[in-house]
Amino acid sequence: MFEIPTSQATPEHNVHGLERVSSLAGGALMISKGLRHGGLLGMLQVAVGGLALARGVSGRCSTKAWWQRHRAEYHRLHRDIERGARELKALKASAEAATRTVTVTGKDPLTGG
Repeated sequence: MFEIPTSQATPEHNVHGLERVSSLAGGALMISKGLRHGGLLGMLQVAVGGLALARGVSGRCSTKAWWQRHRAEYHRLHRDIERGARELKALKASAEAATRTVTVTGKDPLTGG
């Protein structure tokens, strides 16, 4: 009767293996430590532990996905800058080669002097 729309792409898992196990273990540890500690610091530990535990259970981390996207863009920009530097170096070499045979006389041909 009710259908769940499948048009929305679910974010793929980006936390695997040891990283996922570490998130589960670290999250559980932080939660238990926060519950034992109590107070504001304890609530903060429970919150951070809950986030780590959720990351381990779901296998997804939006922060890691954001970093991966921006890291890929950084590498693309780095390649573009390196290519531009190579092109400028080649242009400079070409200009230097073209000016090696030019003789400057100090006379301006437009003014006749």
